Amino acid sequence: MDQVEIFKALSNKTRLQILAWLKEPEIYFPGQLEHTGFEDGVCVGQIQQKAGLTQSTVSEYLALLQRAGLVQSTRKGQWTYYRRNEAAFEQLSKLILSEV
Repeated sequence: MDQVEIFKALSNKTRLQILAWLKEPEIYFPGQLEHTGFEDGVCVGQIQQKAGLTQSTVSEYLALLQRAGLVQSTRKGQWTYYRRNEAAFEQLSKLILSEV
């Protein structure tokens, strides 16, 4: 777990918001629930639409979160889905309690 990468990823308001949305996707992405559910995560297009940013910006944010280990992605055809890596958040919580 690279602490610098994690804290860099968390140092942006929109990236924090994306993580909050992914924590409860059924609340923040109800349109996807009706179509595909959340087994694989949330479609990047849904995240981009909710964030109101360009696809390239959202993709960059998600890539940074993924490099930090905070999200995982699944590719299905032309679509990429993202979900939180809850194990990483447990490790982060332990790290903060013990070292920071």
